[in-house]
Amino acid sequence: MSGRPVRTGPKLIKILIPAFVLAAAIGVGVALLVAHLAEPDPLPVDTGPVPAAGRNVCGSSVVVYFETDEQMTRASGSFHGDPKTRRVFTETKAEAYERFKRIFAEHPETLRLTRPDTLPASLDLLPQRGVNLEEWAAELRGRYPEAKKVDVLDLAHLPPGLPTPATMPSCPPSGEY
Repeated sequence: MSGRPVRTGPKLIKILIPAFVLAAAIGVGVALLVAHLAEPDPLPVDTGPVPAAGRNVCGSSVVVYFETDEQMTRASGSFHGDPKTRRVFTETKAEAYERFKRIFAEHPETLRLTRPDTLPASLDLLPQRGVNLEEWAAELRGRYPEAKKVDVLDLAHLPPGLPTPATMPSCPPSGEY
């Protein structure tokens, strides 16, 4: 045996407890730092209605279609302070027709068969992070029974044949170009 006494009892406890507390504090600090760094930056919130013309929404959203511009305008003002809404883009029937004409410029027969009054006015709603789009759409269908249709546009679940997020330009976190 060596000539050194083995530490036992209260002296050992006085050393181990502070060491354990220090290690636990360091572990908690590191965990909080990692959690903070992993948390995404907050996205800008502006629920004031903004015309969609000249903007490209590329993030997932909920679109509410209305028969008239007046219905769309009334509904557009109701999202101020809505905790699920991050951005509200409006499109009148005339704006929808102008966009339609640009999209189908190389298809004169389609343009000839489409009248300006057939396209709906709409709201394109960008959600806050973590909002379940299907549940929000169902809620909006109940809130706006006059809506012609409420659609979820979720880039993670595009129908076959459409460009996929992998083939599309990268969408910034704001959800618009």
